[in-house]
Amino acid sequence: MAGVHLSRQLLLERPARVPDGAGGFTQAWQAIGALWAEVDMRQGRERGGEAVPLTATACRITVRAARPGAPMRPLAGQRFREGARIFRIEAVAERDARGRYLTCFAREEAAL
Repeated sequence: MAGVHLSRQLLLERPARVPDGAGGFTQAWQAIGALWAEVDMRQGRERGGEAVPLTATACRITVRAARPGAPMRPLAGQRFREGARIFRIEAVAERDARGRYLTCFAREEAAL
């Protein structure tokens, strides 16, 4: 297995329901904390969005492992943020047999 280079700091965020002021709720994103990561971009494609065309790029994001249930352990449905870039986490798996790292399978979408 090749070495892991955790050289990019990403902000881990989770969805949160917040009141919309009209008796309902809207979804916002709440920061959990920062993790150092290795981001490996994979295949990409273009697709039509609602208002503008989008590019969607699959990526693998490797982070240090945290025990199951720990707040800093990424979960599907959460996302990473790097400045204006958003990486939506689709699945999480252990990268190695010793459980030192996690691989987050994510998708970055950007407007063209």
